[in-house]
Amino acid sequence: MPPSVYDFEAQTIQGKSVPLSQFKGRVLLIVNTASACGFTPQFGGLEQLWKDYEAQGLTVVGFPSNEFGGQDPGSNDEISSFCQLNYGVSFPMMAKVEVNGGGAHPLWQWLKKEKKGLLGTEGIKWNFTKFLVGRDGQVLNRYAPTDKPEDLRKDIEKALKA
Repeated sequence: MPPSVYDFEAQTIQGKSVPLSQFKGRVLLIVNTASACGFTPQFGGLEQLWKDYEAQGLTVVGFPSNEFGGQDPGSNDEISSFCQLNYGVSFPMMAKVEVNGGGAHPLWQWLKKEKKGLLGTEGIKWNFTKFLVGRDGQVLNRYAPTDKPEDLRKDIEKALKA
């Protein structure tokens, strides 16, 4: 069997290690986030997707990263509080990770290889790059930071029906 998202583990923002296999059979929208970015208001749209599609099998998973412009310098506790207070985030948030370079989290190394970006580049270019993963654990699509969460609805609905 080819590797899937379920082969990885991550730490929750509270510091608990969890196997991503706990999401088996669900559609995942995995996003690298930041608290002080021009795209930060996308937290609201991501939360709306989570509310609208959770019962049908979607899980939004946020991974804070401080790699782009130092836009998420806070601790995991500070990031968690910010997301809840300002955007009512209730979807799973993971501990801060690196998404590029030698220290990139293994999940992000895999995601980038599975779906390359514009012109075949692997690297994550900025905060709020999104990956849609099907119920089988395979990457379906990669979206740029400029792709608004609401613009992903058609693809999410298709993935949920598959």
